[in-house]
Amino acid sequence: MIPAGFRNFLVAACFALATASTGYPAKAASSFVPTIQASLAPMLERVLPTVVIITVQGRNESPAGGPDSSSQQFSALADEAPQTQTAGAGVIIDAANGYVLTNNHVVQNGDEITVTLNDGRSFQAEPVGNDAETDLAVIRIPAHDLTALPFGDSSQLRVGDYVVAIGNPFGLGQTATMGIVSALGRSGPGGGYEKLIQTDASINPGNSGGPLVGLDGNLVGINSAIIGPSGGNVGIGFAIPAAMAKQITEQLIAHGKVRRVQLGVVVQDLTADLAKAFGADIRSGAVVNQILLGSVAEGAGVHVGDIITAVNGASVENAAGLKNIMSTMSPDAPAKLSMIRHGNPTTVTTKLSAEGSPGVTQIEGSGLLASVVLSDVETITGVGNKKVDGALVLTVGAGSGAGDAGLAADDVILTINQQIVHSPGQALELAQRSPAPLLLGVYRNGGMYFLTVQ
Repeated sequence: MIPAGFRNFLVAACFALATASTGYPAKAASSFVPTIQASLAPMLERVLPTVVIITVQGRNESPAGGPDSSSQQFSALADEAPQTQTAGAGVIIDAANGYVLTNNHVVQNGDEITVTLNDGRSFQAEPVGNDAETDLAVIRIPAHDLTALPFGDSSQLRVGDYVVAIGNPFGLGQTATMGIVSALGRSGPGGGYEKLIQTDASINPGNSGGPLVGLDGNLVGINSAIIGPSGGNVGIGFAIPAAMAKQITEQLIAHGKVRRVQLGVVVQDLTADLAKAFGADIRSGAVVNQILLGSVAEGAGVHVGDIITAVNGASVENAAGLKNIMSTMSPDAPAKLSMIRHGNPTTVTTKLSAEGSPGVTQIEGSGLLASVVLSDVETITGVGNKKVDGALVLTVGAGSGAGDAGLAADDVILTINQQIVHSPGQALELAQRSPAPLLLGVYRNGGMYFLTVQ
């Protein structure tokens, strides 16, 4: 028979062991009260000094967001105060050089950028580089005794992983909130490159540019956007993956901009019906429906109707997946394209070229088409080599008026305010002299659509 005192000791010891292994208190049959309790405080004590508050004075020209397919609000998270003052957040990624990573939409129109550190010090920041496509920017502060946040491996994130969002919601000051990874690979507005992390960690206007961190205290994302009926938190927030942010950051620091590669194809998602029609026994891939004349793809022998399934061994799930893979590659890098052609596997190997390479006319939009890059549609060939007048949309900047209106890469602008568009130059001219709203007639996926740009 076990003595009562020893029996009570065993019960208490087993309870303490179970509590320590889970990190959560539980009810006990005896009067034993546990003292072990899980807390994020030790991790946050290391992370918070790396997070900064950013205040921008300047020309705030971009809208806060636009409707998505659910008639909700897909909004940039910068807290836009009156008199063109914008408040957001950022994270120190290089302590020695004073580099701070944030969102492009936080600082893009800034005449004066003020960075306030966790210890209360404030500095005027200078722009280093920005990229509208991924909505990322790097700024620099002349500060010493900084602490940098290391990049984590966002590719290892799983739905259900705990994450913490840190930022400056509604200008209240540094704030940390906790949630989980709700989904992965979400698409952002404006046809950007990022495959966003969705989280239910509470983020609000002012969280833009702040870090999303894992429980190990490493950077796994940059908070960027929310969906909500009034621009407030309803548990659906989005962050740019750290893997993408790291690659973009390296280019912004080295070149001040992103030097993207140009394969020279326009693609669409492979559907079950298309796979059956093409005689392809596969479920994922990107179907080539147009090829830029004089492009790398044309030179490599890529054909309209080819289904790209992998690039350098990386699987292509859909059109957006191909775009994201290409965004991680450097100019002049070799590319091995795995494809299905007439139902049979085939492979071509080529060397990539930088965007804007000879043979492709590109025009940067302005006015109501700001952040839109247009190309001459005559540079596109499709089935039967038929050519059509218009202006091909190559890229649309995240957070731009055109992006918020629904204009996306690979659209062809056929009319502006019911006037026929014959070239990118004419599209730019019409956009510059036309008052808001701008009525665009757009060709997309075999159909004609009208969009209004405010």
